[in-house]
Amino acid sequence: MRTEQLTAKAMEKVNFDKYLLANAVGKRAEKIANGAEVLLDYDTSGMKYTDIALREIAEGKITVSLEG
Repeated sequence: MRTEQLTAKAMEKVNFDKYLLANAVGKRAEKIANGAEVLLDYDTSGMKYTDIALREIAEGKITVSLEG
């Protein structure tokens, strides 16, 4: 899937809030970099942490919501 398609799919998951998506991708990428388990069912060894995080959100593996 192309990056544009992946981003569009992820944007749907966060009600088209680009700031929420950017924040969620950043936080998830940091967790992955610090050793969190990747939730995707395929090899991600050649992928960047941000790409993994974006794909997890787009595929619905992670739910993003506003807290507070």
